[in-house]
Amino acid sequence: MAETEQTGKDEARRRYEFRKMLERLQEKEGSGTELISLYIPPDKQIYDVTAQLRDEFGQCANIKSKQTKTNVQSALSSILARLKNVKSPPPHGMAVFSGAVNTGGDKSTFETIIVDPPEPLGTYLYRCSSSFELEPLRQMLEEKFVYGLLVLDRRESYWGFLRGNRIEPISGTTSTVPGKQRKGGQSAARFERLRLIAINEYYKKVGERASETFLAEKDFFERFKGVLIGGPTPTKEEFAAGDYLHHEVKKKMLGLFDVAYTNESGLAELVDAAGEALKGVDLMREKAIMSKFFKELTKDNGVAAYGEESIRKNLEAGAVDILLLSTKLRESRLEIRCGACGYTEERTIRMEPGKKVSDIDFGNCPKCTSPLILDAETDIIEELTNLADQSSTTVEIISDDFEEGAMLVNAFGGIAAILRYRTGL
Repeated sequence: MAETEQTGKDEARRRYEFRKMLERLQEKEGSGTELISLYIPPDKQIYDVTAQLRDEFGQCANIKSKQTKTNVQSALSSILARLKNVKSPPPHGMAVFSGAVNTGGDKSTFETIIVDPPEPLGTYLYRCSSSFELEPLRQMLEEKFVYGLLVLDRRESYWGFLRGNRIEPISGTTSTVPGKQRKGGQSAARFERLRLIAINEYYKKVGERASETFLAEKDFFERFKGVLIGGPTPTKEEFAAGDYLHHEVKKKMLGLFDVAYTNESGLAELVDAAGEALKGVDLMREKAIMSKFFKELTKDNGVAAYGEESIRKNLEAGAVDILLLSTKLRESRLEIRCGACGYTEERTIRMEPGKKVSDIDFGNCPKCTSPLILDAETDIIEELTNLADQSSTTVEIISDDFEEGAMLVNAFGGIAAILRYRTGL
């Protein structure tokens, strides 16, 4: 179990870093079709790739715009220079992005970025565009395993998916099953018979629609790990015992769980109720950690802390046992200095989508009034993680796709910790 948990932690950090890298690439734009995206799968011969790139270089002579022709040829030359010493692609292949990237004010800077993908690339791709082609890498962020969720009673039902640590509601339906009180003029036996027919038809409708949704999941036989069914007794037992779900879905049924709600809200309740069956799933591990944090927070002598300043001090003191960081954190730690007198300071700023540090006016030096300039920029998760590693602190990257995870970012700024001991910092 300990090894599984460590794998989950490492995977969460890798996914965060990979997602951030994609966000940075997504922000880069070129003028016209000047940005080159090149995907080389592990079984592709480098000789064949360089041959095509040289051919593309020759074809650039047909480009009418002199600037576009120059920039595309420069990008091709840069890629060819980097492939010159590559005998064969890495085990997962490689993705190369090159071109003149706009920096604002009709200015651009030339960049060539090589990405080692976390999974093997399946196809070879060469493309010129005004932005980098990232879809093959985005697909690698998709959850590898999913669970089907279904909650129902005799009035309504709802179904969806659990993808890693994210609950994805899909759809639901309501029934026309009459209540237990019959109308006047009907015999009790006839009324009960009609009611059982209505229940059976309703179960069939739920089973067909939910099965259709689950079977449509990409790579169903590999990715779909099982279905959880929730509801009151005896409804869920009746449904599970009948042949209402498709036989392939029914074979993957993991268990029945008591839940009070059978609408969209019931999906989260089902996941909580199925904690034992989902042990080891990222969401349950993150929920348990956040539960521990909230428990410590409410104690008079609890060992919980939150806020960047407090957490930084506790990390420097070596007092943090578990560092909690939200995947929604988009902040940078900046080192700023005065080029005239040597004054330095550090600042943390929130990086809005599309915002660049180069666009920020840092003001003037408080000592000599000369303009302050940027000396270094570090992603705050990377910076705090490095601090944590110095004192063997466990780092947890927490998703905001569940209630407790959303509270971490909305109520505590996305930075919190469970301490080894109370410090008062």
